[in-house]
Amino acid sequence: MHNLSFKHRYTQKLNAKVPKKVSLRTSALPFSTRRFAKAFLCVLLLLFLPLPAWAAQTQLERTPLTLELLQERLRTPTIREGNLTVDLQKMAIDLRPENANFRDAFYQLLRKELGTKPLGLDLSYALILGDFVGSDLGLRTPLYAKAIAPIFTPTEQEKLERLRFVCLESLAIALPNSKDCRSLLGTESTPASEIAVFRGVLTLVQTRFNGEVKFSNTFFLQSVDAQGATFLQPTNWTETRFARLVSFTSANFQQPSNFQGSIFFEKANFKKIKFRELADFQNSIFETTANFNQATFKQLAKFSSVQWQGNTDFSEVDFVNQAQFTKADFNQFLLLTEAIFEQSVSFREAEFNQLVNLQGANILNQADFSDARFSKEACLNVSGLTFNSNQAKILGNPGEIGKMFCIPTLQGNQNILRNLGQNFRQQQQVADANELEYTKQRLRLIEFSHRLTATNINSATVASLINLGFSTTQAEAIAQRRLVKSFRNSSELLTIADIDLEKYTQLSDRLIVGETLSIFGWLLQAWSWLALSVLLLLSGYGTNFWLVFGVGGLAIAYFGLLFWLVDRYRRLHPVPIIPTSYETISILVSFSVLEFFSLLAIFRNAEQPWLTLGCLLIILVPVPMALLIRLYQQGRYHDLMDVSYFTEDGTFRQLRLLIGRLPVIPRNETFRERYMPLLCDRRWNWLNYYDFSLNNLVKLGFNDIRLRDEHLPGIISALAWYQWSLGLIYITLVLWTLSRTIPGLNLLIYLK
Repeated sequence: MHNLSFKHRYTQKLNAKVPKKVSLRTSALPFSTRRFAKAFLCVLLLLFLPLPAWAAQTQLERTPLTLELLQERLRTPTIREGNLTVDLQKMAIDLRPENANFRDAFYQLLRKELGTKPLGLDLSYALILGDFVGSDLGLRTPLYAKAIAPIFTPTEQEKLERLRFVCLESLAIALPNSKDCRSLLGTESTPASEIAVFRGVLTLVQTRFNGEVKFSNTFFLQSVDAQGATFLQPTNWTETRFARLVSFTSANFQQPSNFQGSIFFEKANFKKIKFRELADFQNSIFETTANFNQATFKQLAKFSSVQWQGNTDFSEVDFVNQAQFTKADFNQFLLLTEAIFEQSVSFREAEFNQLVNLQGANILNQADFSDARFSKEACLNVSGLTFNSNQAKILGNPGEIGKMFCIPTLQGNQNILRNLGQNFRQQQQVADANELEYTKQRLRLIEFSHRLTATNINSATVASLINLGFSTTQAEAIAQRRLVKSFRNSSELLTIADIDLEKYTQLSDRLIVGETLSIFGWLLQAWSWLALSVLLLLSGYGTNFWLVFGVGGLAIAYFGLLFWLVDRYRRLHPVPIIPTSYETISILVSFSVLEFFSLLAIFRNAEQPWLTLGCLLIILVPVPMALLIRLYQQGRYHDLMDVSYFTEDGTFRQLRLLIGRLPVIPRNETFRERYMPLLCDRRWNWLNYYDFSLNNLVKLGFNDIRLRDEHLPGIISALAWYQWSLGLIYITLVLWTLSRTIPGLNLLIYLK
């Protein structure tokens, strides 16, 4: 009857809104037609006109809760998912001060029943008028084994006792200022050490709270389901404990919400939640997974000093205002995929133990990772990150933050690598910019390797496809498909009915799509791969000066030893020409010391030190060893056997930059007078060989030492010219590296 009367009243209102000209036209129609026209107009108006009356009626449909009705529901609880529950769904509960008698009785009756029995409370679709002090519904009890009320079951007592252990673990880390935890760890029961225990399931699905909600210092032993709930006033969940699953999916917080110091023992689901004002989770603990997927934070979001023990999902979250994760501890994966940071976000002094996924995220202002700590397994995946270095910044410790970025592929990420590099160069963090450049070139090397070794599905024969791993049917299907149209990308293989996703995933890394390379094109690709490999191994692509220093030191010591050997150890018969024992010991000891420090520099700075040493051995050993073996095989029979092959400019003794110097003196008599043979009877003579090696490689020396032009074996001259040629390449590498590693030195900054 109520519904019928409402429809009658609403129809009257609609009829009153119909224009008179419409009623005049319908009055001229027959009776049945007139009734049909009126009904049709009513339907149209119901569909298209705003209906404030419907919204009002939705509220009116809630049943006002009285004490009699509350007592009846308490006497006859319903069973929901195996749990006894007090059903207060679709109720209008008036807890305003002007209704104080009902409010006091409401809390008293519920506290009595919910405390003595593990009853749940279902307030789904209810309207709560006035402040809702939820903590008054729980049973207050101290958290000590001797003082816990015997009314609790053994399982409940175990959950209560567990809180003490969590506080003990977190007191010195996440909750140093928590009075709750400090009081719980005391030896005597005090009012501060008591907590309100809510024993049953709390259901707040689509509940609307018009006043403040207070659940501070409450322990929920069962799940809390607040999906779609609306909180119009501030909410207080300070130091609340959630022992089971808690869900605030699609909830709406219109005013500040305070979860400071709360502990979530099981999964916490905040998916699609809306915080229109301050959201404060400082000092909270999430023992397992925390899901904030697609949440919206309109104002400041505080997550400082939060412990995230499980995976943390902030993917597709919109941070309209600042976000603070200062001193947070992320023990598992942090997902920030496609998150939007419109204002600054701070991860200062945060600790990351696993991957931080920023794939597809959008940083519009400033992201601060200063003093953050990363474990060996942790890195920042910035693949697909939207970041403009002219408008935003990424901050971090100089020389450290650049090593934390990880990008799986170069394709699609060249722009972000360029922007990140520009970001750190603008902040004078050259080492971090160089680290990103090194990452970029390493990914280029992987692409070159893939092009050289992968199978091109547009040109591979059927036999090659079968050898690759395709079945005969699949290989023939690929051949038929490319006759119609060439493949543009490898994912088009999935359009072939005979190829499933498993086979594609298995072989995708060994496939390539593109034009077939000619022999000349393949050789160019191979040369690019070789040159890039050498640059990465010997200098980190011009980003690591100490690596270049170690490579040069090793080469200088090696060639210095070779030149000493060919000059001082000439023959044994008929008249021995060999060095003294003192000179031999001196050169070997000095060689060992130089090699030790050079190897130390290589192993401390090279990403793959053994590959770097292998590359050096290929460059330094084969040609000199072949020349040396041939020299001693054929022997030496020439004039001036007792005179050193090396001469020095006797007119000057000073540190010289010898860029244009050649390793052999000219034939002019004037030069022969200026250049005098080395004195082999001097105890310090062995230093001259290192000086000559330094001249050849770095174009810098203390004396101008060269080979003589008379009675000089061609093999010795070839050995000197070989090192001199390597020196041209090395000095270019040194200057290029210096220009990239020293701020303000831009001599060769654009040589890439």
